[in-house]
Amino acid sequence: MRWITITLGVVMGMLAAAVGWSRRAMRWGATPEEIASASTADDWFDGVSGSRMRMTRAVSVKASPETVWHWLAQNGRGAGWYSWDRLDNGGRASARHIVQWVPEPRVGDAAAIGYLKHVELGRELVWWAPDAPFLGARTWSSWQYTVVPDGDGSRLLMRVDGAAAGAARWLVIVTLPLIDSIMALRQLRNVKDLAERHGHRSLDPENPETGERDQYQLYHVIYASGDEAGVPGSESAEQSRRWAEADMSCEVTGAYPASMPNSPRIVINAPQAPTDVGST
Repeated sequence: MRWITITLGVVMGMLAAAVGWSRRAMRWGATPEEIASASTADDWFDGVSGSRMRMTRAVSVKASPETVWHWLAQNGRGAGWYSWDRLDNGGRASARHIVQWVPEPRVGDAAAIGYLKHVELGRELVWWAPDAPFLGARTWSSWQYTVVPDGDGSRLLMRVDGAAAGAARWLVIVTLPLIDSIMALRQLRNVKDLAERHGHRSLDPENPETGERDQYQLYHVIYASGDEAGVPGSESAEQSRRWAEADMSCEVTGAYPASMPNSPRIVINAPQAPTDVGST
């Protein structure tokens, strides 16, 4: 029986190490001020009961905010997710240039992760997935990407907020930070590397565009216009599209910043009525 005790001890030790790593990774690279800052999605969780989590990660990039924005704008929207491509992109290599046919982000763009509920062109994107089943629980999640000037470069912040309700909510609270940290840290490092190494180049001589809408991203995306990319049915965006269609209210403000003369800086925020959910 000794081997059973040893095996259990090793397994428990590995689990404890994984949980400890994920807790540190939940705040990877972020300053105390960034961790304490408000989230664009804070109000979206009003009325949602259950266990809450927040992950704030950040990285400094030796490139202008405009350059970093080009990479964020196509992230998950036809160019790949810039994380572990074999795990989250069906083995396709994420684009290493700015894909010419990927449109500017708009509220209502839908992917498997959720739909774009808030867009501030040149600065911030926030994905939203309301009341989605995950590991037997009901979950609400937002993924916020913000880029701001930082000296001669940029500061890129990724904020993930979530809530889980139901008997299995503890499983989500333990598991999601581990899974998300593995993917998110890789994604931030890749965006940093691409922006610093390639700027916002429009061509990749090693992997030129063919015009195929699933060349760089396997998983489905439906743009607000109704156009699509990726492969329909592969990590389908249909549910996210339905959420977006049900969330029609939006506010549009903004102006053309001098640094982005061809891209109107539009702030679009589509508030959604809060959902009352009791934890069990």
